[in-house]
Amino acid sequence: MLKTPAAETDPRWSAVVAKDAKADGTFWYSVKTTGVYCRPSCGARLPRPENIAFHATCAEAEKAGFRPCKRCKPDQPSLARQHAATITAACRRIEAADETPGLETLAAQAGMSPYHFHRVFKAITGVTPKAYAAAHRAHRVRDGLSRGARITDAIFDAGYNSNARFYEQSNALLGMTPGEWRRGGADAEIRFAIGECSLGSILVACSGKGICAILLGDDPDRLARDLQDRFPNARLIGDDEAFADLVARVVGFVEAPQRGLDLPLDVRGTAFQQRVWEALRKIPAGATVSYSEIAERIGAPKAVRAVAQACASNEIAVAIPCHRVVRNDGALSGYRWGVERKRALLERERTG
Repeated sequence: MLKTPAAETDPRWSAVVAKDAKADGTFWYSVKTTGVYCRPSCGARLPRPENIAFHATCAEAEKAGFRPCKRCKPDQPSLARQHAATITAACRRIEAADETPGLETLAAQAGMSPYHFHRVFKAITGVTPKAYAAAHRAHRVRDGLSRGARITDAIFDAGYNSNARFYEQSNALLGMTPGEWRRGGADAEIRFAIGECSLGSILVACSGKGICAILLGDDPDRLARDLQDRFPNARLIGDDEAFADLVARVVGFVEAPQRGLDLPLDVRGTAFQQRVWEALRKIPAGATVSYSEIAERIGAPKAVRAVAQACASNEIAVAIPCHRVVRNDGALSGYRWGVERKRALLERERTG
C-alpha cells in the first residue's frame, strides 16, 4: 500500500491547493525540488505533496536552506497588505486635500491604473473614492457646525464649492438642515413614546420623514436620555395618544415578526452604512447571514469589519434587522441591545 504523503494530512495543504490568500502570513511552504519557499497563495504550479514542507516563518524556511520564490515574493508584505497600505495613504490624501482629488490623480499617486485603483479602493473600504470623499466632507461639516462655525464657513471649509451643492444633500447627510444641526436639532420635532414588550422597554421615535429610532433596553428613562443626547435641542414630543398606536404596531412586530412592519423609516448614515442597512432589510425573517456574506452582497468582500461597525451603529432595532447577522461559524456575536435579546428575536422568528 502506498503511503500518503504527510503534507496531504496537514490542514495547511488544502490552503496551498486552493491558493488561499487568506492563509498568507499564517505559514509558508518550501519545495525541495526547486529550492524555494512560497506563500500559500503562490500562483506557481502546484508541487507534489511529498516534495513540500511547512514553515512558521520566512526565517525558518531560509534557515532550512530555501530561497524566496521570485513569483510570490514571500519575504515581502503580501499583496493584500500592500493594497491596504496604499489605500490607507489614499484616504489620508483625500482627508487632507482642500478639494477632492480626482480619480486619475489618486490612481497615479498609488501607482495604479484608474480602473484598478477604483476596484481595490472599493474592495477595501466598501465605498468608492468619491463616496469616501463625500462622507469625509459631511463629517467636516458636522464637526464645524458642532463647534459653532458659521454655516457658510463650515460648508466651504469642508470642500464644497457652493452652498447649493451641499444643501441638495443636507437632509440625507444630516437628517435636517445645517441650521437645525448647528442648534443641536432646535426646531426639529421628534415624536416618541416608550412601551413595554417581552424584550423589555422599547422606545419608538419618529421625525417628519418616518421612524428614526427604535431602541431597546431595561430602563425607560435611559432610553429617553439616549434620544435626547442625539438631538439635545430638538422638540421631543411624548405621551401622544395617536403615536402610542404606532408603538403598539412596533411592539406587535417584535412579538410576531412574520407580520412585517410596513412603516416609513428615516434612515440616517453614511453611504456605506445605508448600503449595509438596505442589505439587512432584505434578509428574510428566520434566516441569518454572516458579516462576510453581507460584505459580499454589497460588493465589498474585504470590508467585513466595516460591515460589523455599520451593524453596531444601527439605531432602528428590528426594522433594520442587524440581529440576523451572525459570525461565520453561526455563533451569535455582539448586539447593541444585548446578545440575549438577539437570541430571543432569532428564536421567535424561527418558531413563528
